Amino acid sequence: MSQLIEFYKKYLAGLNKYWLVTILFLAITFFIGDSNLYNRYKYDEKIRTLENEINRYKKEIERNRKKIQELQTDKVGLEQFAREEYLMKKEDEDLFIVEE
Repeated sequence: MSQLIEFYKKYLAGLNKYWLVTILFLAITFFIGDSNLYNRYKYDEKIRTLENEINRYKKEIERNRKKIQELQTDKVGLEQFAREEYLMKKEDEDLFIVEE
């Protein structure tokens, strides 16, 4: 206890007690509590990352919808898709796979 009083007299005696309480309050608010500045920054960063991921998936969903729509309506496109993706061929054709 005497060390605390000694610390107060040496370093904090010149400060007004109202300033001391204000500084202590701000320190607890910004650095110690559950919603301190560091946690707030981490949460904001995570929110931005998740929003970017949501936008990326929305674009991918839209691309896939367009592709499905094209495959359902276009027979030539469906045949081309089957040939490219699943390596399907007609009975009288030979298939050559070229690897890059």
